[in-house]
Amino acid sequence: MQQDLPFEQGPAEAGAAAAADARRLALEVIATLVNIKKTAADQLLRKAGVSNDLIRRFLTEKDPITGEKRSKREAGIVVLDELARAGMDAEVVRRLIAIAAEWDAFHLAQDEYKARAVVQKAREIAGVLAEADARERTLEEKRARENEALQRRQAAQVLQQQSDLLLAQFEHASVDEDVHKRGYLLQDMLNRLFDLHRFPVTRAFQRNSGGEQIDGAFEFEGWHYLVECRWRARLADIRDLDGLLGQVRRSGRQTMGLFLSINGWSEHVAGLLKQNPDKSILLMEGYDLRAVLARQADLRELMKAKVRALNLDSEPYFSVARLVR
Repeated sequence: MQQDLPFEQGPAEAGAAAAADARRLALEVIATLVNIKKTAADQLLRKAGVSNDLIRRFLTEKDPITGEKRSKREAGIVVLDELARAGMDAEVVRRLIAIAAEWDAFHLAQDEYKARAVVQKAREIAGVLAEADARERTLEEKRARENEALQRRQAAQVLQQQSDLLLAQFEHASVDEDVHKRGYLLQDMLNRLFDLHRFPVTRAFQRNSGGEQIDGAFEFEGWHYLVECRWRARLADIRDLDGLLGQVRRSGRQTMGLFLSINGWSEHVAGLLKQNPDKSILLMEGYDLRAVLARQADLRELMKAKVRALNLDSEPYFSVARLVR
């Protein structure tokens, strides 16, 4: 005759059983370790984080039938039931068990041997709970790592998709002969690119009562950068940078400028900028922009390299080619 297999508990059932065992032990702690009720409240409940209102009920609660004060065990049940309704019982139960596991004031108990047995049981359960906590922390850390990896993959996917879209727009604009149209497109493209790479971006705006038009701005490592864009057939010359230089000088001290000229600049521009004592303008050309859009270089790494070259070598232009070679 085939025997019935014993019921195997799943994780939920096992967790509920463990919680019930821990609650029963907590009640034994309340009822056994300290004989005098008020001392039990001070030495056990208060140290376990039970509120003053519940401690007052523990000390004064009466049986509705007999009118007599409840025993420590009965009053403990009332306290734990109230905590359970507030969703706070599990933490208090754990604290009571932790207190009992370290208990050595056996002279406070009515029955020392029974108190010692409760303490021994508390030490066993405390060890089990500590192992369970360690397993849970391990699982939480694993879930956090998996979630972080998923977010990185999703962010990389979005970055790839949006970069591809911007690159396609850049390539299409390269053959557009409408200079004004592609100039506005370049401003929008640059703003979207910096936003995509998580730079705080400020889009085109006016200041000084409309006297100045700023193509855009962004923040990087505590500095503000004003942006000016050029997409013209001819090379930019130093006069094209004078406006940006003036805007930077009329700004706060922690402001620099980024001059983007898709077709580059004349041979004299870099040298003249090096003569500027402020050293406040970075240069970027179309090749730099395209390399970032094509994911051949990281925008933040390119910006760091440009800032480093300006600050250490007095070079206003650092080519992305030096990063991707």
